[in-house]
Amino acid sequence: MITTTAPTISATGISAPSYADVLAFLQVKFQSIYGADVYLDPDSQDGQFLGIVASAINDANAVAIQIYQSMSPSTGQGAALSNNVKLNGIKRAVATFSTVDLLIVGQAGTTITNGIAQDANGNQWNLPASVVIPPAGQVTVTATAATAGATASPAGSVTVIKTPTLGWQSVTNLADSVPGEPVETDANLRYRQTVSTALPSLTVLDGIVGAVASLTGVARLRAYENDTATTDSNGIPSHSISLVVDGGDSTAIANAIATKKTPGAGTYGTTSVTVTDVYGRPIAIKFYRPTGQAITVAIALKALAGYSSTVGQAVQQAVSDYINSVDIGGGASGYVEWADAITAANSVPNSNTFKLTSLALTGPGGAGAPDVPLAFNQVSTCAPAAVTLTVT
Repeated sequence: MITTTAPTISATGISAPSYADVLAFLQVKFQSIYGADVYLDPDSQDGQFLGIVASAINDANAVAIQIYQSMSPSTGQGAALSNNVKLNGIKRAVATFSTVDLLIVGQAGTTITNGIAQDANGNQWNLPASVVIPPAGQVTVTATAATAGATASPAGSVTVIKTPTLGWQSVTNLADSVPGEPVETDANLRYRQTVSTALPSLTVLDGIVGAVASLTGVARLRAYENDTATTDSNGIPSHSISLVVDGGDSTAIANAIATKKTPGAGTYGTTSVTVTDVYGRPIAIKFYRPTGQAITVAIALKALAGYSSTVGQAVQQAVSDYINSVDIGGGASGYVEWADAITAANSVPNSNTFKLTSLALTGPGGAGAPDVPLAFNQVSTCAPAAVTLTVT
């Protein structure tokens, strides 16, 4: 029998007795006062009273455990987690507007004030308040959607100059827009907090990753380093680094890389932003925006007792969520993995109401074998509607 009803803190963390243990403890103490023959079953007044007291103690213990766990970023939730990550110099991301990197071409020295570009669907994109076209005749800037939410503009669709300016000749987006995000989830905030601890690290690359990951709007990233004397298999030149960054302002990303990288180290990617160092010298920082690779899924299910269309929709959503969560470049394996998609499908509620008989993944390059490979700068995308079900 327990010796106390209070929570205890040990080397392994905090724990508290269960409701049943607390009730048994109170019953023993009650009987030691009023006699072992006192009737304490749930249908007695004394038994019900002890049950109320035990429930109150159990509730208090649960709150104490939540308070204890809220002190750690790995277990804190909600407002407590938001407060914890401030110690790392980061904060929970609020709901954001969609962004897109625009290549502005025009006459050198032209100043574009409060410029607006428009895509083929009429979506408007606000340029920074003032954009100056450099001597090179072109500059890449990050534009913000005029309305909040997930505004989709595929690569090459933003081509209309909505606010004509003398000297501004053309505009285009070389990559897809980055959809706006809702308020940051606890899971993603914990991930950023973990990565942000690399800021004071001993390795330069870890420091760069930590600096970029802490920027507002950066949803995920992956860093590659080629420290050899030859171009590597990803096409990254010798003695260079390449970051693939999903979300965030391109200028802020370039400044973070420029501040942390070592002198003489090259950067590589299709997005190029010119920033100035502390001496006012221009530095071209290059990195990648991830390229989306649409994945389709064909699933065959055998319906068992209790199966419904709601269960099928849950399977579609679960597989879609897995594919959209795969790390840039497919993570360590480099693939959207067939086995993990099966695990996701079989992990939905009421999975005992069906039997999964087959699952096939198909990417831009064709059917998986059975996994679908991703290039180092690609991310997999899949809408629930792209997961087709055949139910027998």
